[in-house]
Parts: sequence; structure tokens; C-alpha cells
Amino acid sequence: MKCAIYARVSTLDKGQDTEVQLRDLRSYAQAREWIIAGEYVDKGQSGAKDRRPELDRLMKDARKRKVDLILCWRLDRLGRSLKHLILTLDELQSVGVGFVSYNENIDLTTSTGRLMFQLLGAFAEFERNLIKERVKAGLANAKAKGAKLGR
Repeated sequence: MKCAIYARVSTLDKGQDTEVQLRDLRSYAQAREWIIAGEYVDKGQSGAKDRRPELDRLMKDARKRKVDLILCWRLDRLGRSLKHLILTLDELQSVGVGFVSYNENIDLTTSTGRLMFQLLGAFAEFERNLIKERVKAGLANAKAKGAKLGR
């Protein structure tokens, strides 16, 4: 089985390191005797974006069937939008490429895995919306206290 590893961090200046993800994923693949056909790593890329350089390259390779399976550390590394996650994973399924999420222990080649994915994807989107609400509330509070925002 040829697998591709996908890792992502959204910021570069807050101590986030993709090596944490990659170490676990390499070990997981090795334990299953999967051949790592490539590593696709997006650094400083928000999961809210549907288009990311390495994710785009990974999807292109998946469409060409250069890999049999994509291994990701967590669903939220692949994306924060439920719609984007569903569309991406549906496309993978349509081209015959499997998907495994390491931390959530989700294998989308099984019915149980597909159900768990849908539930966790909804929670990832919920979490992202909560973050947006907190940021807006913080900005409104700062503005009310007289802070100058923006230019």
C-alpha cells in the first residue's frame, strides 16, 4: 500500500512544528508496512483555506493514483470546514484513494470510519466558528475601550 502523509500548521511564529505530526505518521505507516510515497507539508497555512500549495499537490497526485491512501494526523489538519472536508474526502473516494486520520483513529474505507468522520468534521467546523466569535468579541471590546484597530 502506497500512502501519502499530509501535515499542516497554521502559524510559523507560535512554536507549531509539523515534525510532531510527521513523526507519529511515519511510525504509524511503518507499523502497517505501508510505503510512504510522499510527504506533503503546508506550513503557515490556515485550515480554513480550501486551497493550499501542498494540499493541492497532494490532491493532484491522488487523482493520478500515485497513492492508495492518505494519512493525516487529525481531520482539522486537512480542513476546518465541514463542506471542504466532505468534498475532499468524497473526491478521494471517487478516485479510489483511502483516507486515515491518525488521532481520531478514523479509516474511511470502513462504514464506521465514515460515520465518525461526519461527526468529527461537524465539531471541527463548530470549533472554528467559536474562535471567530471570540475574536470578534475581543475586537469589539478593544474598540469600546478606545483602542485603535487597523490602519
